[in-house]
Amino acid sequence: MATGTHSVVVPVDVQAVWDYVSDLEKWATAVPAYKEHEIINDKQSIWTFEGSLKGIKKTIQAQVDITEWNEPSNIKFNLKGLSDNFTGSGRFTAEDVNGKTMMTCTVEIHAGGLSGAVLTPIIKLAVPKVASRLTESIARKIAVFS
Repeated sequence: MATGTHSVVVPVDVQAVWDYVSDLEKWATAVPAYKEHEIINDKQSIWTFEGSLKGIKKTIQAQVDITEWNEPSNIKFNLKGLSDNFTGSGRFTAEDVNGKTMMTCTVEIHAGGLSGAVLTPIIKLAVPKVASRLTESIARKIAVFS
C-alpha cells in the first residue's frame, strides 16, 4: 500500500475551507494528472486521470465514493479503480489554528492483481506527491476565492 499525507495552513477560517472542499466541482481540477470527471450524485463520481511515465501514456479511471461529510472539518472517501485493479481511501480534515485552518489531505492506494507487483513501486512514489500537490493546490485556490 502507498500512503501520502500533507498538511498546510490556510489563512482563512475553517468554514471557508469547508465551503470550498465540500463542493467537488471546485477542486476536481486540482488533482494531479486530472483529465475529467463526472458527478454521478452528491456522494459518487468518476474521475479520469492521464499521466506518463518514461514516455508511456496511461489513462486511469477511478470511482470516488464519499463515505462521510462532517461539516466543517472532515470528508472521507473511498477509491475504486475502474480501468485498473486498485482500491484506496482518503480524507480531508480541517482544524482551527488561531483563526487560520490546518488542512490535511491523506490518500492511500493499494494495487491488486497480477499488475499490483509492477504498480506498487510506482504508486509508492506517486501517491505522496499527489497528496502534497493536491493539498497545496486547494490551499492556493481557497486563498484566492476567500
